[in-house]
Amino acid sequence: MTEERELDFSHIPVLLNEVIDALNIKGDGIYLDGTLGGGGHSFEIAKRLDKGGRLIGLDRDDDAIRAAGGKLKDFSDRVTIVRENYGSIKSVSKELSIEAFDGILLDLGVSSHQLDDSGRGFSYSRDDSPLDMRMDRREEKTAEAILNSYPEEDLERIIRLYGEERFSRQIAANIVRERAKERLKTSGQLSDIIRKSIPEKFRRTGGNPSKRTFQALRIEVNDELSVLSDSIDDMIELLKDKGRLCIITFHSLEDRIVKEGFRRNEDPCICPPDFPVCVCGRRSKGKVLTRKAVIPGQEELASNKRAKSSRLRVFERRIMK
Repeated sequence: MTEERELDFSHIPVLLNEVIDALNIKGDGIYLDGTLGGGGHSFEIAKRLDKGGRLIGLDRDDDAIRAAGGKLKDFSDRVTIVRENYGSIKSVSKELSIEAFDGILLDLGVSSHQLDDSGRGFSYSRDDSPLDMRMDRREEKTAEAILNSYPEEDLERIIRLYGEERFSRQIAANIVRERAKERLKTSGQLSDIIRKSIPEKFRRTGGNPSKRTFQALRIEVNDELSVLSDSIDDMIELLKDKGRLCIITFHSLEDRIVKEGFRRNEDPCICPPDFPVCVCGRRSKGKVLTRKAVIPGQEELASNKRAKSSRLRVFERRIMK
């Protein structure tokens, strides 16, 4: 990879000021950015650390690792970058001899580089892109493999649940019909199928008709929702007292998982509501600091259209003495 391409990896950090405020950064604190991307959020965190502080950056995308390494090179005395999924936070922390963090951040958005890179297949606006969609190109499962091998009922379920697509049945049926004629290999082929599956009057509203199906495939390829759901408890357990977990989501499925995960950790009691006192023994792990998700202001929306659907939720660890 050339230096020029590395510099092209960009992801304007959304809700940057809100995240920095929410993390309440201490100069000697230990922080983790579980979705490093181009290093935008991490750069601002690292700037606020002194030599006693430490920042761990995780990402499973090799392009992101290289780009962030360049952006954060001036903070090499306090930044450690690891090519790994944030779902492995427990094993990474153990390997780095870190017992707990003062703050953890996840930004679940797809980077501008990933969307614009014609070789990744994330964008529905590029007809010649291969149907890849892997965040981690060491993994074997691709969107092409899913589209050409999954049974019709599984394709329908994925598109309906992960894409929240009302025409999932028609799209899945047409995918199976078209793949019987020739193997589906490009984003253009898939976009044509989607376009023909959605009635014209519904194609006129709601943006590009391919958006929801491409989102569904990306989620399935990268196992995004299950990783998020399985990781929330681990991340909260790895926070110090008063440490904070900040998660930025970009669609309702992610936001629902985060909201429910935070609520469960704040109020884990499973006793029947008519019990006078709790007898289940489950104790709260902290407090949700964002009763309503934080959303971008008008100024940010004007300068970064990809911030439009972003939502920030924050949980603060409270260790019972």
